[in-house]
Amino acid sequence: MKSRETLIRLKKFQVDEKRRKVAQIEAMIAEFDRIAGELEREIKVEQDRAGIHDPAHFAYPTYAKAATARRENLRHSTDELRVQLEDAKSALGEAFEELKKVEMLDERDQAREKAEENAREQTELDRIAALRFNTGGAPA
Repeated sequence: MKSRETLIRLKKFQVDEKRRKVAQIEAMIAEFDRIAGELEREIKVEQDRAGIHDPAHFAYPTYAKAATARRENLRHSTDELRVQLEDAKSALGEAFEELKKVEMLDERDQAREKAEENAREQTELDRIAALRFNTGGAPA
């Protein structure tokens, strides 16, 4: 059964790795969203300071243009990360299902081995009882 135990450990490791990947992607999305929100506020402050809110205006603040471009890049990256997150969650689900299958096989094998052991013990007890019965019930 060593190979089954090794397989279970491997499957658990794979599930843990996939969980870490999901958590890492979620953290990146949260960080990108936070930075995009900060940029949004900075753009608004810069526009209010300059008094120009139209990006097409010739005097639109350069920092606001750059911050807008960066915010849009972050949003695009976040969208790509969301796709990766769905893939990672799917892979995690598959890895978890594989782990459960291996664990269920192991539990079934252990139950079968326990039933075989119980049957052997019962056979031995029956043999001892038969010996006692045949010898007149006298203790040995």
